[in-house]
Amino acid sequence: MKVLIYGYGNPGRQDDGLGNAFVNRIEEWVEEQRLQDFFFDSNYQLNIEDADAISDKDLVIFVDASKEEDLDGFCVSKVDQSTKVAFTTHAASPGYVVNLCRRIYKEAPPVFLMHIRGYEWDFREGLTEKANQNLVKALDYFKEKIADSKIKSEPEILEKAC
Repeated sequence: MKVLIYGYGNPGRQDDGLGNAFVNRIEEWVEEQRLQDFFFDSNYQLNIEDADAISDKDLVIFVDASKEEDLDGFCVSKVDQSTKVAFTTHAASPGYVVNLCRRIYKEAPPVFLMHIRGYEWDFREGLTEKANQNLVKALDYFKEKIADSKIKSEPEILEKAC
């Protein structure tokens, strides 16, 4: 089973870099554990080309910083046809990428979005202390789910209410 973990955001805008930081840390852990069939990507934003990137995967997890004030650390939601679809000349939403993949390739893998709560968005590098704590919680949660062999047959176990 090929799993893509794709973080996005701007590391030069403090907590907006949470998705990128998640990918960097989970990739190190996957290598240490010698796990197979995990693929990683990160970027400033999702693009229409990402429909191709997800088309040959069996499971995709997008990871992004969230400004949701009522979010307790992080959550994981399924991205499906009911997900808000948006595209501008600057960015594509996860729902847009999934729907574009379906339109072009006639199918799409199960896709989830991990939202990690951020707090500061100024033009400077480095995560805030509270955002880093949320990142650690999200990493621990995800590592536990990866260790559970059910993730391949039941990807819904990734969901954590938002």
